[in-house]
Amino acid sequence: MQYAATVKVGTAALTGKTAIVTGAASGIGEACAHALAEQGAHVIAVDIDAPGASRVADDVDGESRVIDLMDVGALAGMSFEADILVNNAGIQSVHAIEEFEPALFRHMVDLMLIAPFLLTRSVLPAMYARGWGRVVNISSVHGLRASRFKAAYVAAKHGLEGLSKVTALEGAAHGVTSVCVNPGYVRTPLVEKQVAEQARVHGIAESEVLEQVLLADSAVKRLVEPAEVAALVAWLCGPDAGMATGSSYALDGGWTAR
Repeated sequence: MQYAATVKVGTAALTGKTAIVTGAASGIGEACAHALAEQGAHVIAVDIDAPGASRVADDVDGESRVIDLMDVGALAGMSFEADILVNNAGIQSVHAIEEFEPALFRHMVDLMLIAPFLLTRSVLPAMYARGWGRVVNISSVHGLRASRFKAAYVAAKHGLEGLSKVTALEGAAHGVTSVCVNPGYVRTPLVEKQVAEQARVHGIAESEVLEQVLLADSAVKRLVEPAEVAALVAWLCGPDAGMATGSSYALDGGWTAR
């Protein structure tokens, strides 16, 4: 049996495709914007940080769009069209459940579950019409495992896993894939900002957080790099990933192997 040649990484496999990346001003989102642009995609960098989004858009010869994804009421009325959607935007706050402010819990779920739903809902009709699309949800190891003091984040990411699977089932007949990427702790501002909170809730020194909390369950004792996540995202958006749908792709240094 002979097999058709496939497009290899580095050959602009996404030329002619438009990709929306949320939370694109820094961290994983910025890395994804670069990785997709390197494959030929026209990137729309979405973030509430206008200067950051504009900088990334300029870097990848794309465009930026300033949107507050927590304002789900306004988001529901917006129109989006793209071949690729990377739902990446996220925040973190570390508190025991009895101390977690309900408004903060709601905001985090709005950003990391309701906003991805609304964006996915918006882009699917055009993807269906073209018979091709890629939805990549940047979930987390916390979409597969729970940790103390992260009720809102874990709840939102577990919900995102379910949304992604339903999208995969509904999109399959239309050439649309939907997946989750599940990194462990990534070297990003999001992780750096929670060190003090982790030290407070665990009752340890900030200097002990990396070893005793962030990397405690990882077999590989280092943080994930944003470029590593972006490389997987780029492949999942490419022409060879048509069967990579409905699944969650752990990039966690062995955390979920336990």
